[in-house]
Amino acid sequence: MFEVQCPCCEATLKIDPDTRAVISHKQKEKPPAVEDLATAVARLRGEEARRDEVFRKSLAEQKTHHEVLAKKFDELFKQAKEKPDTGRPIRDIDLD
Repeated sequence: MFEVQCPCCEATLKIDPDTRAVISHKQKEKPPAVEDLATAVARLRGEEARRDEVFRKSLAEQKTHHEVLAKKFDELFKQAKEKPDTGRPIRDIDLD
């Protein structure tokens, strides 16, 4: 028998060369999700402050979004007045 490590899940497989079958399978041990509760709580509080900051920034952008769209519309309207439409564009099928 020989042991092979799975490249995907990093599990250890014992394979019998005669039968070409997996005889045993041992999954990789995962570290605990939270080692120290105090550090996990501190990290979560830091994330809360970051979420609040992102929310405030998004709210400020939404308040000015209407003004930005109005300025863009005015600029495009001015460009349309300076260069009026000359008619329908020529399509490939019109050339035949």
